[in-house]
Amino acid sequence: MHTRTTTAALIAALAITLVGCSSSDNDDSKPKTTESSSQPSTDTSTDTSAAEKAADIPAEPTGAKRNAVLAAIHDVNAKLTADEDKAIDAARNQCSGLNGGAKNPDRLAAERFAYNGITLTDDDGAHINIGLRKTLCPKT
Repeated sequence: MHTRTTTAALIAALAITLVGCSSSDNDDSKPKTTESSSQPSTDTSTDTSAAEKAADIPAEPTGAKRNAVLAAIHDVNAKLTADEDKAIDAARNQCSGLNGGAKNPDRLAAERFAYNGITLTDDDGAHINIGLRKTLCPKT
């Protein structure tokens, strides 16, 4: 859960930073009078969703899709789904590596899903990636 919160916060901060760096032809000496600039937005879910989408991180699966993702991970190692939220977070983040052209996505999956003394091989990572391609992050 902490990983998801930290990841979401970092992605949101990155998105805000990128938006703040954009240039425009507006005269900065003129005061801005739009309503949206007078009140800061408190809804970060839209910013986070946009940043996650830009990073090829899919929305959190629910229902049957969530169960399918967990089953694919469970097939590799049953201990990986002991913390379902952690497994789903790792799966969503792994989609970014798969769709973003990671150099060694099998190794990345093995590292991403290893926790609490669970160690995985690159072959385990390859099987996780196969399951994720079938359930959560098909090739684009």
